[in-house]
Amino acid sequence: MYRQKYLFLLPGLLVLVAIILFPLLFTIRVSFSSWDVYNPGLNWVGGENYGRLWEDARYWEALLRLTGLTVGTVLLQYTLGFALALLVWREVVARRLFRVLFLIPMMTTPVVMSVLWRTIFHESLGPLNPILEGIGIGAVPWLSQSTWSFIAVMIVEIWQWTPFMFLLLLAGLLSLPNEPFLAAKIDGAGPIRTFLSVTFPMLGAISVGAILIRLIEASKIMETVYVLTSGGPGTSTETSSYYIYIRGMRDFQIGYSAALSLTYLIIMIVTLTIVAKLLVRALVRDQA
Repeated sequence: MYRQKYLFLLPGLLVLVAIILFPLLFTIRVSFSSWDVYNPGLNWVGGENYGRLWEDARYWEALLRLTGLTVGTVLLQYTLGFALALLVWREVVARRLFRVLFLIPMMTTPVVMSVLWRTIFHESLGPLNPILEGIGIGAVPWLSQSTWSFIAVMIVEIWQWTPFMFLLLLAGLLSLPNEPFLAAKIDGAGPIRTFLSVTFPMLGAISVGAILIRLIEASKIMETVYVLTSGGPGTSTETSSYYIYIRGMRDFQIGYSAALSLTYLIIMIVTLTIVAKLLVRALVRDQA
């Protein structure tokens, strides 16, 4: 009877093997092949693809660009999400309505949201530039200039995924006990001191979880770049995922794109593991 319980785990284990382990092992094998549009198949070339990868400046530039995009958007999402959660945490007018409105961007698919923002950012037909001109700022080359295109991608990501931070942090705020806040009030602590000494430390574990989830998801950004800028102008908004897509699905360099993917996966695992430990040390352990 004791061993029979493991039989119930077998279907789930087989599914994991089918959808995770087999594709991973196959990708590893493909990364050591010369599979491309001219040489389809798994012809063994050893570490040739990985040697080529180290000399591919475009790939490392895309990885560096992704790092800046990920860190910048997640930090802003966390800050804005926390502010919105604090706004509707206490009793305010139409609190439930605000909660629903804040979640609308997250409930829209990234492709649809990117198409909408591409229309908004259109320099001659979109509604944003006329508004900016009307208030004296002037038209902005949102999708035709490198810096502004990068900012445009960040705006879309922040707009869509700040509600995710808001949802998790609001749930954490609603679960906090009242006793520490009553004690802080008795001690004469003001709103800022209460937030820094009570609210923020008590949300340390939830903050770590929310930030890590968003870091993982933001590091895979693809749809927004594909629809909004197509990596342009030039390669100014090209991320690692989009560059791998170009090499694999456009240039049909399957073996090389597999090597790019595995290298990217290893870098992300190592980096996020280090970041997770640093966040736990900063936001959880020191507050314990």
